[in-house]
Amino acid sequence: MDLGIAGKTALVCGASKGLGYGCAEALVREGVNVVIVARGAEALDAAAKQLAAVAGSAGPFVKHVAADITTEAGRAAVFALGHDFDIVVTNAGGPPPGDFRNWDREAWIKAVDANMLTPIELIKATVDGMAQRGFGRIVNITSSSVKSPIDILGLSNGARSGLTGFVAGVARTSVAAQGVTINNLLPGSFETDRLKGTMAGAAQKTGQDFDTVWEARKKNIPAKRFGTPAEFGAICAFLCSMQAGYMTGQNVLADGGAYPGTY
Repeated sequence: MDLGIAGKTALVCGASKGLGYGCAEALVREGVNVVIVARGAEALDAAAKQLAAVAGSAGPFVKHVAADITTEAGRAAVFALGHDFDIVVTNAGGPPPGDFRNWDREAWIKAVDANMLTPIELIKATVDGMAQRGFGRIVNITSSSVKSPIDILGLSNGARSGLTGFVAGVARTSVAAQGVTINNLLPGSFETDRLKGTMAGAAQKTGQDFDTVWEARKKNIPAKRFGTPAEFGAICAFLCSMQAGYMTGQNVLADGGAYPGTY
């Protein structure tokens, strides 16, 4: 299927690896120019080279900015390249797991800043330009914990739920009639460094070895496996497509069937 977005330009955050990289690669394969951003310069440079290889010499451009998108300075570095993004994929590393009794105000502010306020700032900086041009796609990578909270991920549950509530309102404003969609993409368990870190913490907490915890987690997923960044990226690319123009304000869950609810 031709998604109809070749030649568009996308900003993809947290794209040096994992789900962000998967989204960037899927967009490049559709002929989308990408600007990728992440904090780690070395990993980001390697990711940019990989994406450039995917694009080929005649393909879309790949640019990268090593910056912390959760800071004003980081966002300024990205927008120094321009504000006219047709597609924005917001993504930031989730807050650390733990017991809510141990989280102070600083921990909460940091989580909200990264996983709620930063996406809102990126939306604010780009949505009106998208509306004026008659096309825009904003995809926020959040978490399946928005629908099915995980006790040790309370910081993520809270901050990402705040973003979800905000998006539910703004996605249904006048921008919807101007060709702009805003959706959230909720990953369940995907094979990423984030999942490995969470599983390592669970293993330490329960006294089990890592492999035991890892395999047990798989068995609790109806698909009996973890997702891959490539298939996550494909979902993201579809949400950015011309064909998805009638989908907005939605929370798209990708979790291998783990969420047990009907709705």
